Amino acid sequence: MTHVPLDGEIRDGRHVLAVRVYYEDTDFTGIVYHASYLRFLERGRTNYLRLLGADHRALFEATEQEAPGFAFVVRSMNIEFLKPARMDDVLEIWSEPAEVRGASLTLRQRVLRGDDVLTDANVRVAFVCGGRARPIPKPLRIAMRADQDAAQR
Repeated sequence: MTHVPLDGEIRDGRHVLAVRVYYEDTDFTGIVYHASYLRFLERGRTNYLRLLGADHRALFEATEQEAPGFAFVVRSMNIEFLKPARMDDVLEIWSEPAEVRGASLTLRQRVLRGDDVLTDANVRVAFVCGGRARPIPKPLRIAMRADQDAAQR
């Protein structure tokens, strides 16, 4: 595994984040508790959006002007638990846009240990402003579609 910065990095249209499994992430048997994977996936999504903003500061400023107080909220999640992770494992959380629509975005997320896929998830996230679903502003939609196109190459 290569060195990955604290917030992860975007490689070939996919956000990659390294996570170490701690005691608090496991159940009494030392295996990662299922809800811990949800936290790992959330970190992946959050850091993916953070990196989009860090690399495209003007993009997030334009989004904030168009939709002040915007947020992304999880609308639905389909998750498959394929193999267990254990305490002290170093995992990679992969996040990539699968579909960008008007007011929502579907991300494909995976948790890997080396080449082994441990968890596979599809997460639908809605863009919300003022407590209501709103269309994702164009600059943000374009940036996410660019990542989606890069991931499909």
